[in-house]
Amino acid sequence: MTSAVSLRDVSCVFRSAGKTVHAVAGVDLEVRSGEFFTLLGPSGSGKTTCLRMIGGFTLPTSGHIDIHGQDVSQHPPYARPVNTVFQDYALFPHMSILDNVAYSLMVRGVDRATREKKAQQLLETVQLPDVGQRKPPQLSGGQRQRVALARALISEPQVLLLDEPLGALDLKLREQMQSELKSLQRKLGITFIFVTHDQHEALSMSDRIGVFNRGRLEQVATPAELYNRPATRFVAEFVGAANVLQGGDARQYAAAEALMIRPELIALELGAAATRGTPRARGTVREVQFFGSFWRVRVQPDQGGAMLLADLPVQGSTVTPEVGASAQLYWSDAAMHVIEAART
Repeated sequence: MTSAVSLRDVSCVFRSAGKTVHAVAGVDLEVRSGEFFTLLGPSGSGKTTCLRMIGGFTLPTSGHIDIHGQDVSQHPPYARPVNTVFQDYALFPHMSILDNVAYSLMVRGVDRATREKKAQQLLETVQLPDVGQRKPPQLSGGQRQRVALARALISEPQVLLLDEPLGALDLKLREQMQSELKSLQRKLGITFIFVTHDQHEALSMSDRIGVFNRGRLEQVATPAELYNRPATRFVAEFVGAANVLQGGDARQYAAAEALMIRPELIALELGAAATRGTPRARGTVREVQFFGSFWRVRVQPDQGGAMLLADLPVQGSTVTPEVGASAQLYWSDAAMHVIEAART
């Protein structure tokens, strides 16, 4: 598959109040043509700066950025075959929805009939065929986000950049828009580069994910690879809940200096008697959280060391976990994934 966006040893250094900040440090990245690629990481990790460099809003201090084989490292935003959708929508409140969507065509001198026809087609694509004459304040947050998408797409970008576009929406609408956004990307077939700090959003929408931490890419992988085989402690803990054990805590269960076990892969038996064979660990329940379909139980092992998380399904369970109860923990060798201790 051909490369849509390529970053080669890209860095971005900011200097402010006498301090030097390495926002992005030596990033190498290939985004394939037609894929939904997500830049994931906490606030300040470098993901948004990376997106802004691809879009031309921030220039790299060093390195090269190619879009479909053309070096655009020093090109301004208007000279790049990309467009950006922002979290705050950035719609003109005094203009109709149709004029908002058609704005870039108006700037380029396209005649009114042509631009309005294309704007209406895009409103139909984002499932808003009847809002053309309304103003942005008359629409819901989800509708305004769809309008922002239509406006970004009208210039036919080769790559669409999305900077936490769903961050301002409530949970239900956010989940609905996640599904619609992925469906739209498949329908259009263009490359989407999506920024989010939400691991669940990234896992559910992406073809591949790049995880940022302190300006560096920790790992690039498919959602399944990232969740099941994280390379580092940071990735293991940031992408989903995880038991991450190091040193002596890890060595008591496997011949490894660092390993991860997902809590859903640990079977939890409550009570002092072990009826499923020999448990990997025995301990005492210290915390219980209810998540609807399961309880997440934190257990302090009797042998000491780090506490362990285990998920107990609600369905089929005859006992409700309580703080202070005895617990037995079981897991297979396959549930343990070795991570790189040197990079924790």
